[in-house]
Amino acid sequence: MALGQFTRQDPIQRSMLLTALYMAQEQYGYLTPEAIERVAQRLQMSPGEVYETATFYSMYRRRPMGRYVLQVCEGLSCHLAGGADNLAGYLQETLGISPGETTADGLFTLQTVQCLAACGSSPAMRVNDTLYENLTFDRVDQILSELRGG
Repeated sequence: MALGQFTRQDPIQRSMLLTALYMAQEQYGYLTPEAIERVAQRLQMSPGEVYETATFYSMYRRRPMGRYVLQVCEGLSCHLAGGADNLAGYLQETLGISPGETTADGLFTLQTVQCLAACGSSPAMRVNDTLYENLTFDRVDQILSELRGG
């Protein structure tokens, strides 16, 4: 196989794809059709293969998001620990948005996800790439205030 050729079974190329998608998302803010096309060209893949991967992983965004993406786990473990529903509801009330929505100022997008890998420290929330664990409503208020610059 010539260097640079891609096969679905090539783990090095596949791992490069994940990194390239993350970098494109950082550059564009989300994975625009142009970003998908550029990644495909650079990795000598079809746009369909790139899009297929981008839609599989929840860490990739395919539409504009707020500056801060707040992810709250709605998985069974967090639910049983008593944190998921309360935290998601509190954020909805505090921010005035539902999951999948962005605040009018473009600062926050709220998402519910299946797992944050923080089952033992629920309630937990990921803000962009930072995980916050063992949250209380007061601590959530403090985090939101800090993110607002206050």
